[in-house]
Amino acid sequence: MTAWLSFVALGVLASLGAALLRVWRGPGRADRMMGAQLAGTGGVAVLMLLSPVEGRATLDVALILSLFAALAAVGFVKAVSADGGGDPEEDDDQEPLAGESDG
Repeated sequence: MTAWLSFVALGVLASLGAALLRVWRGPGRADRMMGAQLAGTGGVAVLMLLSPVEGRATLDVALILSLFAALAAVGFVKAVSADGGGDPEEDDDQEPLAGESDG
């Protein structure tokens, strides 16, 4: 069984090459971020597939990697959005965006 899991993990690891190519070549920031998210997801999958072979510590590393991937996505959205992604600490009395009305 562990040989099969190692084989599947090797296949997932090979698919990470496409994600890293997307991160490297772009063309846009969103494409690079999606490639990084795919690489994070693939990394978590590889670590979870190898956990029966390597031990429980591998699952802990996979959970931490998944948290980092989620935080990276939130940080990217907040950095790219014009108003900071609807920051709850912003004042409500700011000017409305173009095309919005106060009615």
